[in-house]
Amino acid sequence: MRLLLLLVLAVGWIELHAQNAASEPQVFRDAQAGYRISYPRGWQLERQPDHATAAFYAGGGARAAAVLATAQANPAGHELIDSVWVGIRRQPQAQVLRLAEHANGAYHEVRYDYTYSAAPAPALRTHVVGRRVWRNGYEYRLEYQAAISEDPDYLPEGRQLLESLSFVAPAPAKPTAAKAPVVRQSCDDKMYGIAALRQRNGIWEDDCRTIHEFSVGNPSAQPTIHRAVLPFQSYALAKGLDNCLYSVTKAPTDAPEYVYRYNPATREGGYTPWRLPAQGEENVWISAATDAQGDLYFITSDGNKLVKVSPADSSVRVVWNNDPVRRAAYYAAISFSGAGTHANFCLDDHDTVYQVYSTDGSLLKIDLKSQQPAPEMLQIDGLPKRGGYSDVLMQAGPDGKPVLYLAGPKALYRVDLAARQAQLVRRGVYTDLAGCNLFDAVPPPQTPAVAVAPVLPAPAASAPPRAAVWRGRILDAVTLQPLPQTRYKLRNSVGEEKIVALGADGSFAIEVEPGRSYVGQAQLGGYVVANSFYSANAGSYAEDILLQPLAEGVTLPLDDVQFQQGKAVLLASSHSSLDQLVGILSANPGIAIELLGHTDNVGDPQKNVVLSQKRAAAVKTYLVHHGIAAERIASVGFGGAKPRASNARESTRRLNRRVEFKITKVAQAQ
Repeated sequence: MRLLLLLVLAVGWIELHAQNAASEPQVFRDAQAGYRISYPRGWQLERQPDHATAAFYAGGGARAAAVLATAQANPAGHELIDSVWVGIRRQPQAQVLRLAEHANGAYHEVRYDYTYSAAPAPALRTHVVGRRVWRNGYEYRLEYQAAISEDPDYLPEGRQLLESLSFVAPAPAKPTAAKAPVVRQSCDDKMYGIAALRQRNGIWEDDCRTIHEFSVGNPSAQPTIHRAVLPFQSYALAKGLDNCLYSVTKAPTDAPEYVYRYNPATREGGYTPWRLPAQGEENVWISAATDAQGDLYFITSDGNKLVKVSPADSSVRVVWNNDPVRRAAYYAAISFSGAGTHANFCLDDHDTVYQVYSTDGSLLKIDLKSQQPAPEMLQIDGLPKRGGYSDVLMQAGPDGKPVLYLAGPKALYRVDLAARQAQLVRRGVYTDLAGCNLFDAVPPPQTPAVAVAPVLPAPAASAPPRAAVWRGRILDAVTLQPLPQTRYKLRNSVGEEKIVALGADGSFAIEVEPGRSYVGQAQLGGYVVANSFYSANAGSYAEDILLQPLAEGVTLPLDDVQFQQGKAVLLASSHSSLDQLVGILSANPGIAIELLGHTDNVGDPQKNVVLSQKRAAAVKTYLVHHGIAAERIASVGFGGAKPRASNARESTRRLNRRVEFKITKVAQAQ
């Protein structure tokens, strides 16, 4: 994996000022934006062709990890901790390590730390650590990404880079809205798709920010790639008659959202003044389309809300609040529990809405004016049987006749509607398609046409919530599946206790009093008891709790077990962690363990083996002294032979000085 820092600037290009001393970090400064970022020497800088992106690499030719950073005008109302929390949880096999917000009046910040895996175990997990700061209508975002296996070498420098963001001048003035220019209604021959996936070092991962550009004349040709040009992940894309693209976040915020405008000709973008209404609970904006008048349409994932945006007068209105397909005779066949979606859509030049059923690619038709669905679905031959159909788009072909494109599970298809036959066009996974040349197949009217949306500054961040909220999920540490049956008890610093209710997904949300400390204890039969500690601040906080299963072969760390330097004498600070192990063994008399002692690689290797053996034996002595039968405990020392972190520096070398225990037997107590 690559270590990459992308810096996308909407407020001005950052200049590099190198320091003379080799030990000093290199610095980016931007006087206009009023901030700077420091990065370690030895990292390589690459400027992207569009001159809007700077990329930093570490790890030499291997380029071992990834960090993203952006700075641009952005509304903060939908990007605060709630939607960041939801967005992280939508990542595959996500574990939230830390999520916290802070506000000091001058700016609002959310910090996050989580891991996820795009494929089932034993695939490598990715570690993400980031900051989002909103200041005077601008968002500054720094994000470290690396495979967890690379963390010992690169995470310390990554964290230093994140912490280096500082504001060195007053916040930039909010840009004023440009006067809306008027352009002639003339749509070009290009079509676009939001790429659902991207490949990094041979590993596929979620994208939904990159746009692929195709020519209708030859859609099979290699597309022009507009990489990561959307400031959010999106499922919805429409092309206006000004040849610009319009999109909205896919975050299920249930809050009003601004429409984002991107100009593929200039590769510039910004938020418009058009604001879609709240999409509804557990919903996302899943698709968008354009009609012959140049109006833009956005629909929710349940199909119950269709909204029209008219660029000519900047009006936004709801077209329908109930899915018209509910009136169709076939509705029961596509709406059962577990059925696919059918909201992804396009419009033809007669105001007919075409929707695609994601399970098999069948087409649904609705008359936009009467909102009356067609009596039957259109079955299409030549499509794969598996589901995953994500959008349709009506375009004018080279001969001027309408052609329907369909985004399938792993490819784009051209559909002959008369024959109801699909033909493969190209490989690729797209969440939404966009184009408008169908509406330019006839000469446009002579009346003045569409006004381009002015790009407005984002509104200032809303005030942080007054109440502190602690949230998280309780998950199986091996499978990351939720454990809603867990008994979770919370105790505050004055001794008050309560049992916390868990949702079906193992989630909880607790209002806590700022300024107090809390201890949470999660208990479930067959798992190690997990204690979590939290000091409540003014902002909200989130962290997932992992319960380790008591299974044969599982190895667990003994956190905070420490010894006198160079000796096998336990420090008093170790007792709390060892007492927890005593509790586990006492409550599960059928379990036998092996204690594993480890050191770093400093000093004589043989002496390190002896020291690690003595330290493991010291832990065994403590357990036996507290009532655990000696025959249930074995011990072994490995010296420095099994490091879990780099020995190159003390900050990581200390992680290798540890004691672990491995469960060697799980039997039912007699």
